Amino acid sequence: MPNEKITKKNFDLEERTAKFGEEIIRFAKKIPINEVTKPLINQLVKAGTSIGANYCEADDAESKKDFNHKIGICKKEARETKHWLRMIAVTILELKEEARKLWQEAKELNLIFNAIVRSSKNN
Repeated sequence: MPNEKITKKNFDLEERTAKFGEEIIRFAKKIPINEVTKPLINQLVKAGTSIGANYCEADDAESKKDFNHKIGICKKEARETKHWLRMIAVTILELKEEARKLWQEAKELNLIFNAIVRSSKNN
């Protein structure tokens, strides 16, 4: 069934978090660099790209405790990414709409990781 492949790809968190990190990098390159934006860019790129890196580590976890720890980091980094996107949106008004779209994806990732954490604790 062709829809199964599409559905599986939509829920491939490794790919989704990697693509999100790539989008964060592309977005960061559009931000003009000055004294205010330089630390914001740095923090955004660190948080936004570490979601995928930590998900890869969680996927290869050696124990349930290790898995839960790495997924918890993914959750925190997604939330932190939302914060930095908000700060950039108020700093560079012409990038506000693009920041809002990325914020929405960071929010969805945060909710997904929240659900994984809850599910893992219940099992």
